[in-house]
Amino acid sequence: MSSATTPKVGVLVLNWNGRQLLEDFAPSWVAHTPDYAELVIIDNGSTDESLSFLQSAYPEVKVLAFEENYGFAEGYNRAIAALDYPYVVLLNSDAALSEGWLDEALQLLETEPELGAVQPKIRALRAPEAFEYAGAAGGYIDALGYPFCRGRLLDTVEVDRGQYDEPSELLWASGACLIVRRSVYLELGGLDTRFFAHQEEIDLCWRMVSRGWRIRLAPSGVVYHLGGGSLSAESPRKVFLNFRNNLLMLYKNLPTPRLYLVLLLRLMLDALAALVYLLQGRGRHAVAVLRAWRGFLILRPHYELPRGNNMRARRTDLPLPLKPYSLLLHYYLLGHRRYSQLP
Repeated sequence: MSSATTPKVGVLVLNWNGRQLLEDFAPSWVAHTPDYAELVIIDNGSTDESLSFLQSAYPEVKVLAFEENYGFAEGYNRAIAALDYPYVVLLNSDAALSEGWLDEALQLLETEPELGAVQPKIRALRAPEAFEYAGAAGGYIDALGYPFCRGRLLDTVEVDRGQYDEPSELLWASGACLIVRRSVYLELGGLDTRFFAHQEEIDLCWRMVSRGWRIRLAPSGVVYHLGGGSLSAESPRKVFLNFRNNLLMLYKNLPTPRLYLVLLLRLMLDALAALVYLLQGRGRHAVAVLRAWRGFLILRPHYELPRGNNMRARRTDLPLPLKPYSLLLHYYLLGHRRYSQLP
């Protein structure tokens, strides 16, 4: 890339004490960042050897170093505000790129001005023919607020046989590789910093779609995600964050009176989930669900203003972006394990 050429895309990887992840994944980022893009490592105040490793192994790679750890959401928000690319990619530090992964996504964003975000297909690094849990072929939310993906329903993950390659509108794009129009990201205020981790990209995308922006899959691009780099699926902390943040997301984005009906149903279902954890001998997970509701109720007063802003900005001529059915009913009672089996 010529020094006189301004890159169209910033490929942003947030790092915090990820020296080993940099060693494992940076070769793929450097090899597959196209000429029209620029790779930027955002360092969140690392105290390990991350910065010295980058300086030694990849001196040509741009580094934006913060003096402290701002966390996932605030780290990206600060970086995207400071870096002036028309389009930015929020790429997880445990994701590997492949040849041509960005080409179709950029073409879609360049030719369809109503698109706010795009994602490639997300496959599992350890099972490269299978979709990866956190994104697969793009995401939706059911009538009760449960997120799911084309290619992944709850804990069932499909092999990618091209079954979801057709053009399709999404409700949310995966934060493992979220390709977004920078102006839209800034217009929406970026990621919600109070979420800390998990579902903040779904909240961002819901706000995007509610304002009339569209989200698409770019199926010719593939990114391979390791997953679980920050918190294991078995972590009670992860259970807490997923349940709490999902409730906060519903409170921020779901109009009245639908909101209170959904919250009532969720209270019953989440209590059932806690009971199931308890019967399985996973008491810490059961407590995490109860703590999630407590955390939601504590934070709810802080969300009156964001909720009001979202309701005022919402395009009332658009239908609610939620699917009109219950994922739990289809999965557990009807035995539907694939997205193609849903209505």
